[in-house]
Order: sequence, then structure tokens, then C-alpha cells
Amino acid sequence: MQRERITEAIYVFTSELYVQVTAGVVLTSEGAVVIDTLLYPEETQQMRRFVEERLGARVAYVINTHHHADHTTGTCFFPGARVIGHELCRHLLDTRGRDSLARSRAGYREMADVSLVLPDLTFEDRLTLRVGEKTLQLWASPGHSPDSIVCLVEEDQVLFAADTVMPLPYFVDGSHAAFLQSLHSLRGRGFETIVQGHGEVILRGEVEARLKSDIVYLEKLQTAVDKALALPGGVDKALEAIRLEACGKSPVLLNGAVRQLHRQNVLALAQLRGEHGLLKAGHVEG
Repeated sequence: MQRERITEAIYVFTSELYVQVTAGVVLTSEGAVVIDTLLYPEETQQMRRFVEERLGARVAYVINTHHHADHTTGTCFFPGARVIGHELCRHLLDTRGRDSLARSRAGYREMADVSLVLPDLTFEDRLTLRVGEKTLQLWASPGHSPDSIVCLVEEDQVLFAADTVMPLPYFVDGSHAAFLQSLHSLRGRGFETIVQGHGEVILRGEVEARLKSDIVYLEKLQTAVDKALALPGGVDKALEAIRLEACGKSPVLLNGAVRQLHRQNVLALAQLRGEHGLLKAGHVEG
């Protein structure tokens, strides 16, 4: 696991075990706020030891930015912390999350000590959290998933964007249209830093170009899918030919994992917009 200090009181942890997923810690005089956890227990426990032993702080809050396991599995390793998430996050963890955890515990020995923890403080649209000298603004940001939220540390203008901003917008479990709206809403806000849900931290001078790049990808993808669906035959072949590079993204991002994410985006959007019966639901992986 890699650790980066991006301000005096804010740290970002990046997994070396699972597609560069990130988590954050905001240190305050009234305890630490953990924003997401990491998939594998050993890395989340390293985070906890760093906060408690190196920083000498207790974890007062854990924020779940959405229900996906790579961001929530480690919540149980912060006993006593208040857990915050969207109303839908609580519901989805209580349903899909239980099933997912049961499969993980059955298949992976390292998951044996993981237990499900549901958010006990939830909100629908916005929430302001004041902890010590830090003000955290949380708001709904659907697209990657219906329960996605972002978290702005107001005093530092550091946005923990979670999977609303990642190397490739990925909406198979969410909504292409909602993703576009969420990305547009982040433009022109003057953020000093954006912490992606996966990958490197985005610095002030790169923020606007990066948000525009993600919007362009989603727009070009929609155009390409619509053109493919309009063909009289060979639709499957045309969809397979929609290249990541033609939509404005590099195939080397996330060590090449974006190629598969892009393919799933193509199939999901085609299924949504086509409804021609040419793509079976079973082809789309969530």
C-alpha cells in the first residue's frame, strides 16, 4: 500500500493489491475521518495502525462513498466509529452487500474476519459534517452507482470524488446520463485537489482538463454506440470495434484494466439505448 500526504492533515492510501483503489484520512482535533476503506483487510489494518500509532488519533467517522466492496469491506476494522453514507448505500449494503460478502468469505481465507457494517448516519441529498476544525461537505453524485457520493474538505478544497472520478468513467452499475450530470456539476468549482476512487491524485492545474476528458469520453461513447445500433446488420461486431482510444482515453490506465471496463461500458450502454434484442443481459458484467 502506498501512502501520500497531500495537505498537513489529509492522507491518501492507494492499494497495491486491487486496481489502485484509494482511501483517505482527514485528521482533526476531534479524531480522524476515514473516507472509504480498501478491499483487502491487511491494507485497511495498515491504515488503522498508521492513524492510531503514528498519528496518535482515534477514528471518529468512516464515510462510505458507495456500497461497492472495494470501498467498504474494511469498515468493520474501525469499531466505535460512526459510519456515514447515502440512504441507498445502507440499503444496497444490506442486500447486495450481504450476498457479496458471503461469497467472498466462502472463497477467500483473508476475508474470514470481515463483517458487514451499515451506515448509521444517512442522507439523501446533502450533509454537512463538522469535526474539529474541518468542515466536510457530502453530496449525492450518482452515475458510477446510484448511491455514489463525494466529500469535499472545505478548508482545503480537497475533493474525495470516489468513483465519480476515476481513470475511466464506469457506469455499468449506475447510469450514463447521471454520470454526465455529476461530472458537469464538478466543473468550475476551484478544487485544489481531487482524490480519485482509483489511481493518482489530480492536482489543481489538471482538474478541469481531466473532468472535461471524462465528459468527452462519455459523449463519444454514446455517439459510437448509437451509430453501431443504427447499422442494418453486424451490430455485435460494430460494438466490439468501438475502441477506447477513439473515445479519448489511454489503454494503459490502471495498468490496462480500463480495456475491460470500457468493453463493459459499451455493452451496458448498447443494451440500455438499443433494446433491439441483439444484446443479451447476460453479456453485461456488473
